[in-house]
Amino acid sequence: MTMKFIGIDLGWRSQPSGLCCLEWIDGQLQLLDLDRKEAIADILTWIDRSVQPDEPAIIAVDAPTLIPNATGSRLPDKLSHKYFGKYHAGCYPANQNLPFADRTINFGLELESRGFVHAPTIEPQKLSRYQIEVFPHPAIVNLFNLERILKYKKGRLTERRLELIKLQNYLLNILPSLSPPLRLGGSFLLEIPTTGAALKATEDKLDSLICAYVAAYWWYWGEQRNLVLGDRTTGYIIIPQRILV
Repeated sequence: MTMKFIGIDLGWRSQPSGLCCLEWIDGQLQLLDLDRKEAIADILTWIDRSVQPDEPAIIAVDAPTLIPNATGSRLPDKLSHKYFGKYHAGCYPANQNLPFADRTINFGLELESRGFVHAPTIEPQKLSRYQIEVFPHPAIVNLFNLERILKYKKGRLTERRLELIKLQNYLLNILPSLSPPLRLGGSFLLEIPTTGAALKATEDKLDSLICAYVAAYWWYWGEQRNLVLGDRTTGYIIIPQRILV
């Protein structure tokens, strides 16, 4: 049984997007690809190359692909602040009047046209083609049992770099011990850059890896070990439950 897990750290406006492809083989996850593309057409070409038309996969997108509300915030946005505000992990509000809305909604529709149906509920380990919305910050907090988010997106360059190094260490040292396990190995060790543009590129790739892992975690466990903020009508975000140690 094989299943692929695609993580898309989607650039909400015109920024590049981080892309990751994992595959479930012989009881564990393997990293197949880690990339970054700018144009939506190039992202979709990458997806089409990574997942054949009849191949089962789940695509996890860090972007609001379902936005039913014209103004204000979606229910999942509000719930993210309710449950994860204390970790500084509430998400950005989404509504149809914001500049990014057409781009993110249309991306979800492109995935639907390829047979990837929204999966705010799922039968664990059933092979099919799904898409979900995810959010790396609370996923990182819960998967790695942290007291606050890793602040690698804002602040001084040196501090952001240190936070990205922490994230890479968590990926390398903790994901192999979880179920499903992802063993990245020494070859994955990225050189964390010291310049702003290069650091952003690495950040996008690591975020996409988190997205792909959350896709695998949702497929593997379903609602037994995941939170679902919202639903198909309100928009939703899938977040792994906090792992108690």
